[in-house]
Amino acid sequence: MLFYSMFKTLVGKEIAVELKNDVALTGTLHSIDQYLNIKLLDARVVDAARHPQLVAVSSVFVRGSVVRYVQLPAADVDAELLQDACRKASVKA
Repeated sequence: MLFYSMFKTLVGKEIAVELKNDVALTGTLHSIDQYLNIKLLDARVVDAARHPQLVAVSSVFVRGSVVRYVQLPAADVDAELLQDACRKASVKA
């Protein structure tokens, strides 16, 4: 739930998502659920020459299980809060 809570604070921000099939998308985070399924608005494919079928797509729903990486804007992530939460979670375990 820690990452879900962090992602909820980034709704409305620009993020990049790389999928396991090497497709990379950027867009505005519209919503995320507890399974880390992501909905992007104003989505753009990073390598349009390699994936021309995705050029016309404007909104995308990405299933959480196919996500390889999510790149977040560094200015919008509170690293200290995230580190403290991870420390507390490891002490409880």
